[in-house]
Amino acid sequence: MKSINNIKIIPAIDLMNKKAVRLFKGSKNEIKEYGDPIEIAREFSKYVDLIHIVDLDGAFEGSVKNLDVVKQIIKKTGLKVELGGGLRTFDSIKNAYEIGVTYVIIGTAAFNLEFLEKVTSAFNNITISLDVESGTLKTKGWLENSQITLEDAFSIFKKYTKRFIYTDTSKDGTLEGVSLNIKRFWQDEELIYAGGVTKKEDLKKLENIGFDGAIIGKALYEGKINLEELRGEQ
Repeated sequence: MKSINNIKIIPAIDLMNKKAVRLFKGSKNEIKEYGDPIEIAREFSKYVDLIHIVDLDGAFEGSVKNLDVVKQIIKKTGLKVELGGGLRTFDSIKNAYEIGVTYVIIGTAAFNLEFLEKVTSAFNNITISLDVESGTLKTKGWLENSQITLEDAFSIFKKYTKRFIYTDTSKDGTLEGVSLNIKRFWQDEELIYAGGVTKKEDLKKLENIGFDGAIIGKALYEGKINLEELRGEQ
């Protein structure tokens, strides 16, 4: 779905212990549960054709934990899914595509360029997550800082794929609005934004910067943004 701002809206479902949850700035200490992820996905399917799912257990533990839930979401809703969280081995990525995932998202694993070359050669639609806090890339479920700048990493990664998600980890789950200090660092690559999207004005800001899409999580669950209204204003 495109909003009135002509930017693709991608609702988010974060999975933990088979339930849909939202974290505050990625912290396991601040969790709010929202219920059955399959029912939530079914509701989203009335308005969009693609959703963003993060296996939080996988992100924190390093291996996928909720693939069965993702499989049921795809089977019961027909939605396309972009999936991230713990996808750090060739087999885990293969398994995700085999159950019907459209886009596999990798973050920490992308820093292993040998691995990145292997998976981007074997699979289509590999998406790299650029998780940023104050200009610094985060890895391992946002728990550690990398030793490379965003721009340097991007100049390397874009040789392997053309699809990226830019997440402002300081804004994620905060309902504070989007970052104001982002300068476009890409050309024709597909860039999706995540982190703090709270109102329609945020979508306009992101479109003006040049983002192709926006991932929206907590704002949907808390009623700040309404998918039906967005669809009606196309």
